Amino acid sequence: MESPIYQDDEEQLASLAVILPLAVAGFMLAAGCWALFSVAGVYIRHSLALNSVTFGFLLALPMATGAILAIPAGLAAQKFGSRRVMVTCITGLAACMLLLTVADSLAEFLVAGAGLGLAGGYYSAGLQFVTRYAPAHRTGLVLGLFGAGITGVGISYYLVPLILDAFTWAVVPVAYLILLSLVLVLVVLLTEPEDMGSGGVAETSTRALLARLGRIRVWQVAVWFGVVAGSFFGLALWLPDYLASQYELPVQTGAGLAQWFIIPGAAAQVLGGWLGDRFGSTRVASRSLIACLLALFVLSYPPMTLLVRGIDQVIQLEFLMPLPLEGALIVVLGVALGCTMAALQRTMVKENREATAFVAGLLLVSACTVAFVLPVVFAAVNQWVGVRSAVFMILFLLLVTTLVLMSRDARRQERQALLHPGI
Repeated sequence: MESPIYQDDEEQLASLAVILPLAVAGFMLAAGCWALFSVAGVYIRHSLALNSVTFGFLLALPMATGAILAIPAGLAAQKFGSRRVMVTCITGLAACMLLLTVADSLAEFLVAGAGLGLAGGYYSAGLQFVTRYAPAHRTGLVLGLFGAGITGVGISYYLVPLILDAFTWAVVPVAYLILLSLVLVLVVLLTEPEDMGSGGVAETSTRALLARLGRIRVWQVAVWFGVVAGSFFGLALWLPDYLASQYELPVQTGAGLAQWFIIPGAAAQVLGGWLGDRFGSTRVASRSLIACLLALFVLSYPPMTLLVRGIDQVIQLEFLMPLPLEGALIVVLGVALGCTMAALQRTMVKENREATAFVAGLLLVSACTVAFVLPVVFAAVNQWVGVRSAVFMILFLLLVTTLVLMSRDARRQERQALLHPGI
C-alpha cells in the first residue's frame, strides 16, 4: 500500500495540492541559499581580502557540508519524520541568514557557509515528504516537480546581483530570512506531523537502512545519477566564466546567458518525471543521454583556423561557433540533463520507496562529490591543454560511459526477465 495515510485518491490529491507547492517553494529557497556565496562571491572576496585558495574553499563549503549532511538527514527523516527534518533545516538556514547580516570576519562566513549545507538535508527529507503523498502512478511527475526547485539557483543568479546593485550586501540575507520565515510558518501551519508509528511503509531501523548500501543496484543508480547531476551542477558553475572568456563578454553577461542552461534544465525535471511515468525511466534516461551526447559532440569543437592551399593563394577559413547556436545547444544540453536526472531519481525512489529519504541522501552525496571535483578538473585541463571547449569533451566521455553502463544493465535485466519470468 503506497500511501497509507489516505482512504481515497481525491483526499490524497487534495493534500498533495497543498503539500507539493510548499515543499517546492522551500527547496527553491534552500537551493538559492546553497548557491548564495557563488552569486555574491565578488563582494565577499573583496570585503574580506581573500586569496584564491581561501575563496575557493569558502565557495565549496556549502556543497561539501550538504553532501556530509544528506545521508544523516535522510536517516533522521526515516526515523523521526520528514516534516520535522524539513522544519529543522529551514530554521537552520534562517539562522545562517541572520548570522550573515552581521558577519564581518572569515570565521563567521565559514560558520554560515557550513550551515548553508542544510539545503542538502532539506532535499533528502523533502523528497520523502512529497513521495509519501504522491500516487504511485504519478511518482515521477511529483519527484520532477520537487526537483525543479533547483531553479532557485538560477533565480538567485538573477536576483542577488540586482539587490547588490540597488542596495547593499546586508539586504541580501535579510531578504532570504524573510522568505525562509514565511515558508517556515506556512509549513508548520498547513501540514501535519507524520505519525511514524502508523502502518506506513517507511523503514526506520538504521541497520536496515544501512544494509541497503550492500546492494549493487543502489550504488549503480547513485553513481549514474551522480555523474549526470554532478555534470549539470559543475557546468552551471563553470559556464559564466566559459562564455565570457570564449566570446569576450562581460562576466555579468556570461552569467546571464548561463541561466539558459540552469533554469530550463531544472524545469525539465518535470518533463523527465512525467515521461518516466508514461514510458519508463530507463527509456527516458537513455534517450535523454543520447541527446546530451549529440549536443556535447558539437560543443566540443574548439575555434579553428583552416588553411586551404588553392591554385593561386592560400585560403584561410575561420571556424567559431556563433553565440546563438552555442546558446541553443546549451539549452538542449540542460534540458536533456534535467530529463535524465528526473528519470534516474524516479528509478531510485521506485525501487526503494520505503527508504526514500535515505537513498535521496545517497543521490545527493554522489552528485555533490562529482560537482565538487569537476570544476577542479575543468581548470586543470584548461591549463594543461589550453582549449576551453575541453570541458565538453570531458563531459562527453563521462556521459558516454554512463550510457554504456546503463544500456548493459538494461540488457542484463531483460535477459533475466526472459530466463526467470517468475523472479
